Amino acid sequence: QVQVVESGGGLVQPGGSLRLSCAGSGFTFSRFAMSWYRQAPGKERELVATHSSTGDRTDYSDRVKGRFIISRDNAKKTVYLQMNSLKPEDTAVYYCNANWASYGLEYWGQGAQVTVSS
Repeated sequence: QVQVVESGGGLVQPGGSLRLSCAGSGFTFSRFAMSWYRQAPGKERELVATHSSTGDRTDYSDRVKGRFIISRDNAKKTVYLQMNSLKPEDTAVYYCNANWASYGLEYWGQGAQVTVSS
């Protein structure tokens, strides 16, 4: 059974930091590109960051570049999103995505709420 489970969300003050984790199971984690998306109320889901399945290629949205860091540990089947210098506009539900484009396979987590507020 495929599972993608996010953790680490919560409430943080502006300027603070938070680390999200996403654990995958039931699929060959190392074969999948792993991404974080987010969706704020009333807005469309947007891509935040992606880590390639091979090598260490990472890509970031311009909105988070320089503040967020995506990393992965294939041995633990986990991807992380370190979020620094958080802003109120970072408030959203953050979703973990596993994608193996060559085989048309894609899995989503249930989402983790991140709220940046004083």
